[in-house]
Amino acid sequence: MDKVLAEFIRNIPKSDLHVHLDGSLRLGTLIELARREKVKLPSWSEEGLRKLVFKKSYRDLPEYLHGFAYTCAVLRSADNLERVAFEFAQDNIAENVRYVEPRFAPQLHTCEVLTAAEAVRAVDRGMAAAAKRHNSSAAVRSGKDLPFHYGIIVCAMRRFKKGMSPYFGDLLRVMEYARHQEVYSTASLELARAAVDLKRKENLPIVGFDLAGEESGYPAVRHREAYQFAHDHFIKKTVHAGEAYGPESIFQAITQCHANRIGHGTFLFAEEMIQEPKISDRRRFVDDLAEYIASQRIGIEVCLTSNLQTNPAIKSIAEHPVRQMIERGLSVSLCTDNRLVSTTTVTRELELAVSSLKVSRRTLRNLVVAGFKGSFFPGSYSEKHAFVSKVVERYRNLEAALPA
Repeated sequence: MDKVLAEFIRNIPKSDLHVHLDGSLRLGTLIELARREKVKLPSWSEEGLRKLVFKKSYRDLPEYLHGFAYTCAVLRSADNLERVAFEFAQDNIAENVRYVEPRFAPQLHTCEVLTAAEAVRAVDRGMAAAAKRHNSSAAVRSGKDLPFHYGIIVCAMRRFKKGMSPYFGDLLRVMEYARHQEVYSTASLELARAAVDLKRKENLPIVGFDLAGEESGYPAVRHREAYQFAHDHFIKKTVHAGEAYGPESIFQAITQCHANRIGHGTFLFAEEMIQEPKISDRRRFVDDLAEYIASQRIGIEVCLTSNLQTNPAIKSIAEHPVRQMIERGLSVSLCTDNRLVSTTTVTRELELAVSSLKVSRRTLRNLVVAGFKGSFFPGSYSEKHAFVSKVVERYRNLEAALPA
């Protein structure tokens, strides 16, 4: 990629709609907090952790997820969560990301001194402090720069174990004789109710409800009650779907969980993964599903680097189904998934798309703008429209300076 285009991508306003806070710590902060919280790391240097844990490539998904054991272990206090959220926002602002939706599972961070609600409040405080610092700058006040906005997405877990947090341990102990699916659905419904309370009573910018974790064998339909509750209270919905399972998972997310966006959607077109015997015409099913997603503007949160790291079947960006998504007119936004675990940034994800997929300038603009248009913006529709208009204006001004 030539220097002029690379500089352009660095300077344009960007968004990140699919990024896990606990997968996006600064390595130096992780080491510092681990020392303070007495969490043992496999290395106490950034270089060592890059070599042993947070790599550029992974053997499989379990290896990819291994790093979360360390990041989550240091995020069991309000102070630590607030600091990490503040630094996360700063890192995004520094690369001209002007809208971001950090997602995390509050129930993973509960402990004797921290409730799920307190975890959300801490993240909001950190994000708000960074936003206030940027938005009060002379550049923003003069109109030379765009303000920074954010919305918080809370994640329920498809499955969990006792050791993942005291909350999950207590729930499994109390519901010892319940079926596992009842345990999982109970946790997700409690989270949905907490999210609604925090949004309505405390006006926290909770903009979305998500379902993360092991997809195969743990269908989203088990969490239908939680999603219905969020839906009934006007919280938007996204679902990790089609990441490790086929089109049926995406169909279920849309029809059973009212998904406004799909996280990953990698195997949307993998008709060979369809298992329902009643679907006789698999090609027709996939085509109809893709057309519905496109026509309803259900956003697809694509994470190129992460998908290559966790799906060995995809050997290069050129083989990623994102090209087919774009060609079919789907609303695609490029996201990081995990800034630390995937060793990436929004800038890098856009550079990968441009260099590997040879996308046109028009397509690049559409990808960038789709992130802002598809966001679960915390303000009113008119406020969002005004913000997106400013984003488009700034983008076009920067684009006009590019050589023909």
